Amino acid sequence: MPLQCNIDQRGRTLRVIAGALLEGPGWLLLVLRYVDIASGQWPWFVGAALVLLGTFLMVEGVIGWCIVRALGVGSST
Repeated sequence: MPLQCNIDQRGRTLRVIAGALLEGPGWLLLVLRYVDIASGQWPWFVGAALVLLGTFLMVEGVIGWCIVRALGVGSST
């Protein structure tokens, strides 16, 4: 069964923008850790989490499907 679009154009746009805003700092943390400007393990974990979450949000926006809405959270029915 294919995913059915469950968010409108405004929601799609917001998800793509939010994803991009999360990915930027995520990549920055990963690069800073890679070149040894940031130390410790936390930049790897936080950076990777931000990049993955940002990518997931942008995919949701592109395909027009939101997992939280699909679970019934925020729907009016």
